[in-house]
Amino acid sequence: MGDQFFFEITNKGRKPVKASLRLPGVTPYYGANNIQDYVEGYTHDGTFLLIAEDGSASIEKYSIQYVIGKFWANNHVHVLRGKSGLNTRFLYHYLCTVNFIPFLTGGGRAKLTKGRMIEVPIPIPCPGNPEKSLKIQTEIVRILDTFTTHTAELTAELTAREKQYNYYRDQLLTFEDGQVEWKALGDIVKIKNGKDWKKLGAGNIPVYGSGGIMTYVDTYVHNKPTVLIPRKGSITNIFYIEL
Repeated sequence: MGDQFFFEITNKGRKPVKASLRLPGVTPYYGANNIQDYVEGYTHDGTFLLIAEDGSASIEKYSIQYVIGKFWANNHVHVLRGKSGLNTRFLYHYLCTVNFIPFLTGGGRAKLTKGRMIEVPIPIPCPGNPEKSLKIQTEIVRILDTFTTHTAELTAELTAREKQYNYYRDQLLTFEDGQVEWKALGDIVKIKNGKDWKKLGAGNIPVYGSGGIMTYVDTYVHNKPTVLIPRKGSITNIFYIEL
């Protein structure tokens, strides 16, 4: 990201303010991972990316924020944007795929210095034809933003469905005294322990552990509908296997 034709880094405008000294307002005050407060005034105005300088909540999925409009940036983020040859939203989507770990310095609190950040390689489509390059970038952004919208909608739908399922499950499986006869689990099911699979050959029969399918072998030990309850590890993972 060191090519000044494509990038503009505006870290000089950053300004940290202690929580006790911030004046309440409507401008989002950004830290390494998210909005920390709303304050008066602003340090930047426009379309920018905020990349954590230090304090990213995850170094595997490094903190990158896409910001539009007036905002206040503290000193824990790098502030940058694409120039005339680079779509900032395209840059955002690409940086979200980058493994930043090789570019981090420090020990317990990993840091992405400006010097290391500008070494991150960025693909520029058709660099010799800026107009065509921007068209390609814009189309990539359009496609990825569409998927992002669909993902958000699906996530909301799945969350709503999960709440609905939990509600009806609780309604259907809650019984008043006298409505049912309670039995001990051991009185109504056949219980068997799992077996060692390490000496079996490879095949297409799944081997289940406490976390789910571990591998596939050539021999089975159960061939009927079965409920699997872990003995240790992820003991809340209960599996239903229907053959």
